[in-house]
Amino acid sequence: MSEPVSVGRPVAPRGPRGGSASNTAAEATISSNEQGAGGPPPGPAAPAKVITRPGDRIFKALTVGSGVFVVAMIVLIGVFLLIQAIPSLMENQSNFLFSREWNAEPGDLAFGVLDLLLVTVFSSVFALLIAMPVSLGIALFLTQYAPRRLARPFSYIVDLLAAVPSIIYGLWGAYVLAPAIAPFSVWLNANLGFLPIFAKGSSDLGIGQTIFTASIVLAVMLLPIITAISREVFDRTPTMQVEGALALGATKWEVIRTTVLPFGKAGYISASMLGLGRALGETIAVMIILSSTTTNFSFSLFDGGDTIASKIARAAQEFNDPRGAGAYIAAGLVLFVLTFIVNAFARSIIAGHKEYE
Repeated sequence: MSEPVSVGRPVAPRGPRGGSASNTAAEATISSNEQGAGGPPPGPAAPAKVITRPGDRIFKALTVGSGVFVVAMIVLIGVFLLIQAIPSLMENQSNFLFSREWNAEPGDLAFGVLDLLLVTVFSSVFALLIAMPVSLGIALFLTQYAPRRLARPFSYIVDLLAAVPSIIYGLWGAYVLAPAIAPFSVWLNANLGFLPIFAKGSSDLGIGQTIFTASIVLAVMLLPIITAISREVFDRTPTMQVEGALALGATKWEVIRTTVLPFGKAGYISASMLGLGRALGETIAVMIILSSTTTNFSFSLFDGGDTIASKIARAAQEFNDPRGAGAYIAAGLVLFVLTFIVNAFARSIIAGHKEYE
């Protein structure tokens, strides 16, 4: 009689060490997964290749060339002034920096730039003192108080002052402003004449061709420069700071004093320095307004005289001899260095402020 056949679970084939083949495969799979998860990281991916198109190369060349061209032009101007001035400075019989004498006749050169430099700086600084508070008020009004429908056209009007030619300002100052402020100049001299700045100077107060008149005209010319830059700086005051001050109960003026002015102070001062550089180099308007005189400058607003730029402009038609012209070119070199220093100082003010970069 045959034995019964037991039907059971099929026996899996054994692996090399007695384990089943399926267990061995599973272990191999787990081992490979663990090695992939905890093994050494894959090598760094190759950087993507940057494709440079011809247009990019052309644009880069143009921008780099423009920057190099501007720097080269400034250097070449300085070198030109220096080369032309050295022969006249070698023949100069006076101290160029500290003498107030000016004689540019060939063969008898005796010239000094001190008086011209004093008139230039004095008139420009006084103009800046007039223009700074007015520009600040205009910029704050346009950015903080004026409604948008009024601020935009009013800003355009202020900016248009920069488009008026210098000769127009000069004619307006000489024939309109000077007679209008002559009584005020007489009053200042009569009541405050004990102060050197308001003492009687070398120019006739009734005519008004004085540093006082020229400085007011320069102040009007500086308004669009200082106002435009200050307006842009004040507009960039972080909204969170303004809203935070308002949330704490600050009034409008307190918001301006605690947030807007501290944020825009560096930009406002830098704009003022740029305006000062503009005033130092103004030529035609100052030449028309100021009466030329041989009297030394006495630090009075009612003096006449010449700035460095107006002195060069008055004598430009007489530049027949290289030595005589070199004397004026030497004065121009001083003005070039002075404006360069002022503009560099303006740039250094905002150098550490990331919000202006």
